[in-house]
Amino acid sequence: MQKKVIFKGKLLPLALLAPQLAVTFIFFFWPAGQAIYQSLLREDAFGFSREFVGLENFHEVLTDPSWVNAALNSLVFSGFVAGLALGLALFLAVQADKSIRGATAYRSLLIWPYAVAPAVAAVLWLFLFQPNVGMLGRWLNAMGIAWDYRLNGGQAMTLVIIAAAWKQLAYNFIFFLAGLQSIPASVLEAAAIDGARPARRFWTIIFPLLSPTTFFLLVVNLTYAFFDTFGIIHSLTNGGPAKATETLIYKVYVDGVQNLNLGSSSAQSVILMILVIGLTAIQFRAVEKKVHY
Repeated sequence: MQKKVIFKGKLLPLALLAPQLAVTFIFFFWPAGQAIYQSLLREDAFGFSREFVGLENFHEVLTDPSWVNAALNSLVFSGFVAGLALGLALFLAVQADKSIRGATAYRSLLIWPYAVAPAVAAVLWLFLFQPNVGMLGRWLNAMGIAWDYRLNGGQAMTLVIIAAAWKQLAYNFIFFLAGLQSIPASVLEAAAIDGARPARRFWTIIFPLLSPTTFFLLVVNLTYAFFDTFGIIHSLTNGGPAKATETLIYKVYVDGVQNLNLGSSSAQSVILMILVIGLTAIQFRAVEKKVHY
């Protein structure tokens, strides 16, 4: 008979929850509340005076062509990062799940990038694709391809997409590999006996059974692309050239830290938060209908 843990008083459960609640309040709810409050104000660069302007900051942000450009960059960037990271991670997980020599070593090596900080990941790709000293950058120029991501916006966007997807690859790989290992081998063996080829077994059995994992990773990867890629963009391109890689999260930094426009920066943070919440809600409404638990 299984015994249940019962707390006789209310003080101990509250004490156990208090540290996590304090961290959540200090690092999540309080900054979010401050951002909403400051988005309704107009302050000078030194914070000596402030004026309540209501929704004027939001109107200025939404009618600013540079913010619209950053929003389009974010959509392109997040879509390609999520698609590339999920696709490659699923392919590598399928290969690592096979009974091959050294599979354990391959799995360990593929997990390592997850421990790399975003800025460090950016520097690694910078050493590879720098047009003057980077191995791949020099090779591309030697092959007659005018490669210089510092001047070409399309090349800069391609580089930050590759770096961001590579950084997230290990995270997706871990979940996909765990999902593959949870699929009963008897199901796949029965399909093989019935004559189903590997490709057909993957699309009709494996991939549908991985739909909960894929849906979870889709939400996580889009959120990662919107919020957690600042260090990669800042280290590689600084949002350039000509704002070609300036995403919404990077524009928040530029307006708030560099230009000291706290009202506009806070309004952009609130809009970005609303956009991500709305995008996540749409995914749960539309994509989850195809998820089979």
